Amino acid sequence: MLAFLDFEASSLAKASYPIEVAWVFEDGTSESHLIRPAAEWTDWDPAAQAIHRIERRVLEETGEDHTVVAARMVDALAGHDLLASAPSWDGKWLSALLRAGGQPRRVLRLRDSDEAQLEAARACLAGVEPPAVREALAREVVGEVSQRRNGRVPDHRALADAVAEREQWLEVKAEAARRARGYGLTYLS
Repeated sequence: MLAFLDFEASSLAKASYPIEVAWVFEDGTSESHLIRPAAEWTDWDPAAQAIHRIERRVLEETGEDHTVVAARMVDALAGHDLLASAPSWDGKWLSALLRAGGQPRRVLRLRDSDEAQLEAARACLAGVEPPAVREALAREVVGEVSQRRNGRVPDHRALADAVAEREQWLEVKAEAARRARGYGLTYLS
């Protein structure tokens, strides 16, 4: 099953670490966790705090232990197709969390949510021939949906941003299915 994942972090510096993680499965089931920093995680950028509005004090007082969050992620997400809108950044923070939590670094892998959107559009348009037309339509659908959503300012909270990624994927599927009907095709699922 697809799972859309997002992190918030202490900064965008090399020493940054995850402070919040959330995921939402394609069926809408979701989880969100504030992460209490590991002892060695000391990086903190007030500018990042101004964006995500999470104080380090709050993490220290109410965040879940990073080892517990890492174990929960492995338990809940292993074997699922994990998607992120910024897989290089989110992958960095995922790796930091898994390492600090004593989990194997490669047990969870991220890929770009844009890929999943294109795959969804292609699946809905599978009956369109020739293949070059199908591919062009799929890319057009993804581009148009992305353009419509382009003005949306991210909430910079992990759950809201993960939900927005899922909503965009659903919108791509709906638009591609609408286009397929224009070709006299029906997409099931």
